Amino acid sequence: MTPLPASLRWLYSLEWRRGLFDWARSDGVTWVYILKVLIAAFLTLWLAMRLELPQPRTAMITVFIVMQPQSGQVFAKSFYRFLGTLAGSAMMVTLIALFAQNTELFLGSLAIWVGICSAGAARCRNFRAYGFVLAGYTAAMVGLPALAHPDGAFMAAVWRVLEISLGILCSTLISAAILPQTASAAMRNALYQRFGVFALFVTDGLRGRSKAESFEASNVRFIAEAVGLEGLRSVTVFEDPHMRRRNGRLSRLNSEFMGITTRFNALHQLLERLRVNGEEHVVAAIRPGLQDLAEVLDGFSGRALTSPDAARLATALASYKEGLPARVRTLRGIFQDTDPSEAEQLDFHTAYELLYRFVDDLHSYAQTHASLADHRHERERWDEPFTPQTNWWAAAASGIRASFILVVLGSYWVATAWPSGATMTLIAAATVGLSAATPNPKRMAFQMACGTFLGALIGFVEMFFIFPWIDGFPLLCVMLAPVIVLGSFLTSRPQYAGVGLGLLIFFSTGSVPDNLTIYNPYTFINDYIAMVMGMLVCAAAGAIILPPNSRWLWKRLEQDLRGQVVYAISGKLKGLASSFESRTRDLLHQAYGLAAGEPKVQKNLLRWMFVVLEVGHAIIELRKEQAILPVHPAYAESQPWRQAIRVMGRALVRLFLQPNASNLERALVAVDHAISRVAATDEPFAPHFDTSALRRVKSYLHFIRTSLLDPQSPLAAFAVAKPEGLAHAS
Repeated sequence: MTPLPASLRWLYSLEWRRGLFDWARSDGVTWVYILKVLIAAFLTLWLAMRLELPQPRTAMITVFIVMQPQSGQVFAKSFYRFLGTLAGSAMMVTLIALFAQNTELFLGSLAIWVGICSAGAARCRNFRAYGFVLAGYTAAMVGLPALAHPDGAFMAAVWRVLEISLGILCSTLISAAILPQTASAAMRNALYQRFGVFALFVTDGLRGRSKAESFEASNVRFIAEAVGLEGLRSVTVFEDPHMRRRNGRLSRLNSEFMGITTRFNALHQLLERLRVNGEEHVVAAIRPGLQDLAEVLDGFSGRALTSPDAARLATALASYKEGLPARVRTLRGIFQDTDPSEAEQLDFHTAYELLYRFVDDLHSYAQTHASLADHRHERERWDEPFTPQTNWWAAAASGIRASFILVVLGSYWVATAWPSGATMTLIAAATVGLSAATPNPKRMAFQMACGTFLGALIGFVEMFFIFPWIDGFPLLCVMLAPVIVLGSFLTSRPQYAGVGLGLLIFFSTGSVPDNLTIYNPYTFINDYIAMVMGMLVCAAAGAIILPPNSRWLWKRLEQDLRGQVVYAISGKLKGLASSFESRTRDLLHQAYGLAAGEPKVQKNLLRWMFVVLEVGHAIIELRKEQAILPVHPAYAESQPWRQAIRVMGRALVRLFLQPNASNLERALVAVDHAISRVAATDEPFAPHFDTSALRRVKSYLHFIRTSLLDPQSPLAAFAVAKPEGLAHAS
């Protein structure tokens, strides 16, 4: 066989193919997305013109808004866009029917409606927020032009629904038919990769190799992945019946993953506190059991966890869990030969109680993951969904900001009778809605203004120097394609997404020709000035009126984080653990995003989350232990140890609602008293952690106490010099 010439050998080189695959997985996905946007936009525009719809550009704009890299996201966004359009159109017809003869009342009512929708967009998650956005600005975009001809308001609403439906139909068709990127594939990949990263994180922690910075960064990553996977799960039900059959297990898997991260964080923090306090001999006594688990997880660290792998992991963990009680008794006997103090024994028991619970939860997670291989499984029955938590003040601030902008700009339009005032008002309504669900509405609105200004410059050249000289739809597509490619590329880059969105939407609004095109430079310039002015007013309002990325909201979210401990104490026990986990992580995820650029604020919020999760989870475990106690006088409600735990709960509520030195001292005294009452109570079972409920209760109380005394906790700022009698729980 004749060897290939050197000039052609590169075609078969491994590096070239690896580079091609890497490009295809990164930038290649972006260019496929841009290609699909082009095809869907031109197909929609052509159909809208052929069907002689009043505003073909509206159908084309729908493509730019709903098009996403993954087909499931397109389906979900299209669904909520359609619902939002129906709601907005219905409200517009209602307002026109009531206030067609009174512009001031119409604008006031419209401002209230847009404010309510903006608050809903800030309150909701994922594409549900987009439904609220559409409900708000659809009423403005249809209602404001209809004020001049109220008798045509109903037909204007009907035409808009038809135009948007056409855009939705074309977008979903192209997204699903041409090189589809499915959300379900992305979710499977994320699930498989996530556990490998977590297993490596755990083995490093068990061996004492993790650093504080990497520990915090990994936790932020796991929080973002938990929130992101919940969003993906809600999207996959639109596109994949295979994933829809497993919806309950996917929700359960995400909840269990949050649970195992909290369990491991609690264990890790306890071990770190022992190391910081110089109690290395206690850590050394605990270490053998930790090493055994690390060896079990070594085979799964840093690699994808498929369903067969998960089944093997579940078997290995079951074997480890079965032998753990005997292993603990052996290690405890060795440890007791060193004559440890009561406090050191309590540290030993608490560490192994946390380890046992972690392994138990990890085993449950592996079983759920392995069950994904089956179409039907008993683990599908899961009624503890992810519970998002949004601060009402943040949502209300978004609504107030939107209503204020509409009132100010609407009043300016009425007072000046500026012909483009209606355009300015409706564009402001669209901008304030689109920016309401972002962490930084000021930045988003300003970026959209920049994109609109760029669209105005390009649009002026195309509208008055190019479009009059071209003939036919193909040439129109050739002239529009560079702008669409540029805008789509910018939207695929998070740091320039607002610029791309402004360019695509408002270039189309002002510069894409209709079936009957009117070349009027005076109206063109006025309308673009009105658009940019409306967006700049939105940006200014986002910077002045209760801006979400400022100190006031960080403090509110910090209060909400601390309030999760109150929720753990007083909430209904059924489903409490998963609800507590998701609410706490969702709050931290929001706060962390809003505090971008403020590392000190982010670090403080993250540390509050750690202490909230530690204390809250321990409280929930205490409540579960008490709920399943057998009938015996030692466990009666009137027992001093149960009364002491109730007193401790009230002290913790006061502490986390109003953290200060006095409340911290009161809480520590209450925890110490509860520990002493538990220790003084006799029970009819062997004093091992797998048979003694009171030993488990004492371990959780001790863990709460060590969390409150953690020098890395935000509560450390309120700590006073410890009395000698409180040096350790006894």
